[in-house]
Amino acid sequence: MSGEYDDLKRRMDGAIAAFKHDLASLRTGRASSNLLDAIQVQAYGTTMPINQVANVSVPEPRMISVSVWDKSMVGAVDRAIRESNLGFNPIVDGTNLRIPLPELNEQRRKELVKISHGYAENARIAVRHVRRDGMEFLKKAEKDGDISEDDHRKRSDQVQKLTDEMISTIDHLLSDKEAEIMQV
Repeated sequence: MSGEYDDLKRRMDGAIAAFKHDLASLRTGRASSNLLDAIQVQAYGTTMPINQVANVSVPEPRMISVSVWDKSMVGAVDRAIRESNLGFNPIVDGTNLRIPLPELNEQRRKELVKISHGYAENARIAVRHVRRDGMEFLKKAEKDGDISEDDHRKRSDQVQKLTDEMISTIDHLLSDKEAEIMQV
């Protein structure tokens, strides 16, 4: 079972990592190159992350610079940034896009908090799906006679405890991000 438990933990950790990545992409008033990580660009007949068609940098605290490698992709990158729910208005300058970060107003802060709650709920759902898989595995193992009823109960408790820890971690990360967003 320890192999299965490790696999469940690894999958739950993956959900937490994805959640952290989503939170990092939310704008809090300071420029960061990973604010654009979630943006997908229509390029060469497929969809790809922005960092595969351009170099993203932060030349100053309230400015993001995007240097597009292929001149024909500038329009697609500009469109992808504008259509994202991040509220950016890039200024196109040749193959470079400058994205000034305006001060966040109260309404936008509340919107970002709402988005972060959505990310948290997705992470919780992912963790619960992993928990369900673990519980089904244990149920099947007991039915097949691989583990006893007592083992099943003990291991179910372990899976539930792991799930509770992961949900708690998600809630903690969410409250930290909320405080960061609402900080003026």
